Amino acid sequence: MATEGLLIGVDFGTASSKGVLVRPNGAVVATAARDHRVSMPKPGHYEHDADGVWWKDFTDIVGELLTKADGPIAALCTSGIGPCQLPADAEGRPLRPAILYGVDTRAHQEVEELTERYGEDRLLEVCGNLLTSQSQGPKWLWLVRNEPWVYEKTQYFFMSHTYVSFRLTGEYVLDHLSASMCDPMYSPAAQDWVPEWCEDVAPGLPLPTLKYSNEIAGYVTAKAAAETGLPEGIPVGVGTTDAFAEALSVGVQHPGEVMLMYGSTIVVDVVTDQAVSHPSLWSNTGTYGGTFCLAGGLSASGALTTWLRDITGGVEYAVLTEEAGDVPAGSNGLLALPYFAGERTPISDPMARGVIAGLSLGTTRGELYRALLEATSYGTRHLLESVEEAGGSGQRYVAVGGGTKGDVWTQIMSDVCDIEQEVPALAIGAAYGDALMAAQLVGLADETTDWTKISHTVTPNPEHKERYDDLFGRYLELYPATKDVVHHLARLQLDG
Repeated sequence: MATEGLLIGVDFGTASSKGVLVRPNGAVVATAARDHRVSMPKPGHYEHDADGVWWKDFTDIVGELLTKADGPIAALCTSGIGPCQLPADAEGRPLRPAILYGVDTRAHQEVEELTERYGEDRLLEVCGNLLTSQSQGPKWLWLVRNEPWVYEKTQYFFMSHTYVSFRLTGEYVLDHLSASMCDPMYSPAAQDWVPEWCEDVAPGLPLPTLKYSNEIAGYVTAKAAAETGLPEGIPVGVGTTDAFAEALSVGVQHPGEVMLMYGSTIVVDVVTDQAVSHPSLWSNTGTYGGTFCLAGGLSASGALTTWLRDITGGVEYAVLTEEAGDVPAGSNGLLALPYFAGERTPISDPMARGVIAGLSLGTTRGELYRALLEATSYGTRHLLESVEEAGGSGQRYVAVGGGTKGDVWTQIMSDVCDIEQEVPALAIGAAYGDALMAAQLVGLADETTDWTKISHTVTPNPEHKERYDDLFGRYLELYPATKDVVHHLARLQLDG
């Protein structure tokens, strides 16, 4: 075990990758980031180039961080968007772009077929989850059927963080938490793969060895050291899906604690002391051995603000945020559904689409921007109510991610959901949680270590409660009222 040294954490997000260089006491030495874009070759298809995005971002970020290092590197760990699917050949080379998480809805027919085949009750019993666009099994079956020339060469199943750890160590591993999102291929109760269902959706596919997120995947090889500048032989953590690394980064690790991650999507992670399931949520194994969590996520949240910025001339987010802050609660009569990329939880509808109700010739950009922020908050309230139904209600909420800047979005969220949110002073993100796990690999931290310092708490404004309670009720009515129409439109887009 190391007695000193620096830790590196790197996270691969939907729109950017971020890295951090940290001392064993949590002090940040340096950060680095790289932007990238998602490829959308068809409606409902969302992809990343594993080498051009994940590996290039990793080597660029690590190279930058190493120039700031004032001591030896002791260990590193990664996390990333997930669950996602990268098929690779016998040499570990990508065979196609990676298929991303629940925002990619290409396998909606396979979701329906497998649900009918296995039955919802059996799926909940074995996997703790129903099949959705987030599930990996249907996407493997989609690949088998639609790109057999790719599948017949596939010998590895990578996610963003495990592809990089494989390039660094040559070891083929996956964390239990990410595996527990590969429905119907994994059973949280058994803490293992479900052989018969794995064979059904991905026949003959060699599956990775399962480990916990803060265990050692392997050690940096001489080849990887030459490519990255990292020291040969240092340990690399297994890592996990980004939202859960971000939860660790802000000390969300005890039952009743909840992380709200404001990013391209909103993710809610509730720590529980036992496995809890709900048909509209994700029941997962935890990052650490013996832990569990109940989670859910919207398909698009921050991505909506990017969309609005892009179609209104690329104005700075600070300007849009200021404009939205000047608009009263309720956006002067605008109400939106945030389902621009389908929806994951709690409605699990890949054919859902965005709706903006109440538009007039007097609608302003600031009103529209605020309406989109409110829409994601209504979606989060809907999600949190499902968490309570499952018995996983939160006692402490911590807000993280880029969307917490400026406090406009977090204030709207507190007002709509009627919750207090603690905002950490250091908003590094998932990469900071990766660095914490890296420290655990070499004994520089343990599973009780918390590097978090809270800067302030956002409390709900009671003057807005009545307005938002009313609009949330209308929000719940708007989806079923428009569902048939938007499903028809979605089919036109997919057939396009």
